[in-house]
Amino acid sequence: MKRDGATTSLWQHDMPDFVSKTTGMTDTIFDVVIVGGGITGITTGLLLQKAGKKCVVAEAYTLCFGTTGGTTAHLNTFVDTTYAQVKKDFGEDAAQLLAKATQQALDLVKNNVQEYSIDCGYEEKDGYVFSQNPDQTKELQDMLQSSLKAGVEVAQADHIPVPVPFEKAIMYPHQAQFHPAKYVYALAKAFEEAGGVILENCAVTDVADGEILNVQTSIGIISGRQLIYATHIPPGINLLHFRCAPYRSYAMAVKLKDNQYPDGLAYDMYDPYHYYRTQNVEGEKYLIAGGEDHKTAHAANTEACFTKLESYLQHFFAIDHIAFKWSSQYFEPADGLAYIGNLPGNPNNVYVATGYGGNGMTYSHIAAITLSEILLTGDSLYADLFDPGRIKPVAGFTNFVKENADVVAKFFGKRFSESKLPELAGLATGEAKVVKFEGDSVAIYKDDSGRLHAINPVCTHAKCIVAWNTAEKTWDCPCHGARYSADGQVLTGPARLPLELISLEDLIEKGEQ
Repeated sequence: MKRDGATTSLWQHDMPDFVSKTTGMTDTIFDVVIVGGGITGITTGLLLQKAGKKCVVAEAYTLCFGTTGGTTAHLNTFVDTTYAQVKKDFGEDAAQLLAKATQQALDLVKNNVQEYSIDCGYEEKDGYVFSQNPDQTKELQDMLQSSLKAGVEVAQADHIPVPVPFEKAIMYPHQAQFHPAKYVYALAKAFEEAGGVILENCAVTDVADGEILNVQTSIGIISGRQLIYATHIPPGINLLHFRCAPYRSYAMAVKLKDNQYPDGLAYDMYDPYHYYRTQNVEGEKYLIAGGEDHKTAHAANTEACFTKLESYLQHFFAIDHIAFKWSSQYFEPADGLAYIGNLPGNPNNVYVATGYGGNGMTYSHIAAITLSEILLTGDSLYADLFDPGRIKPVAGFTNFVKENADVVAKFFGKRFSESKLPELAGLATGEAKVVKFEGDSVAIYKDDSGRLHAINPVCTHAKCIVAWNTAEKTWDCPCHGARYSADGQVLTGPARLPLELISLEDLIEKGEQ
């Protein structure tokens, strides 16, 4: 299964690409066009299709290509923003509403697994949060009390499922885990059987406003009455890009010598925190552990993040070997809650779901519930809580959009010679760097076969300079999280246009002589 990076996740190694039933474009005017074939898009599409809406999912690559293929797949009734913080910022009613939403999300996953008999390793497990110093213990006590006041089932615990020293612990019962790709594939099959359409390798490039939206894609125009961006972050330039910070998180699937795999979900309280669980895949058990989060493109050596994570795990677990390691992206909302509803600055028939933080599996189903209710009835119990409209424009934002949207290429048709780029001589295979050439920046990568790739490193989203991700072999934007392949193709929004290629053919030809 393809992913948006060079590493292999536990979920993709034994999964083929999803093959949709749709063989070509259709001239149907859909009720809902859903952009993005991850867990949010497919779950939302299925709810709407079952309710009588005619839906199409447009996926730029293949299903689960993005963060759904790189999650660690924890399902929780608590999120990274504690109920205490939600109460402080939004009020006690908001904390209780968030608790209701998380429980409804977990119930929807469980019901889907049962209704469609999905073989995805779904299991309910207790979830433990533990402290390791006095400050964390005080924070943990606040977490316990605020969760209880919000109506979440939680209690003190005298043990945790991982061999890590701790002071205090609390336990949330009836949390859950699953194989996300198998789950999404099963929902996609049910969606198609209900009459839904899935268009893969169908990148959305623009949308013409109107009562009927004309959605321009890489394979033609799709028409629909309503549109949902389920793309993790919406494309183009929008207020939400300045209220969602992109982060990378690192995960490993580990085989243990002593077979002492944790029976439960566990989370420490460091920032960034570590998280643990066990998954059985095709008869093999794996310890899944993650952490070492940082802002996207803000770590010089992303491979070192894997090294740090492995070193940390070595202290507590009898590791036999690292079976899989991968990283994934998430977007942290400025005020702690996801943005689900009408996309700011767009017509009232354009919607979005973004800002999930590290709780994508739970928020994906909160989004599916909220958006399907809004589109079917005009309102949702959760509409106000997650309303993206709570973000207000700042002075000069309109001009900023005009100046930065779809950055124009500046190297068009230019060819660079070896004598003018001496940095190429010392570039090792697998290495990349951004260099200066006659006052301009050029991004160069030499792949494992010795082939050179050069691109304009100015992100086509908002003119930031991309940085090389050594682990995933991608160019990542440190500002708003756009990610590109070595040849500049968009892997992760919000960018819509690829990075401009710079011709190095003369260099390659010279090197072969």
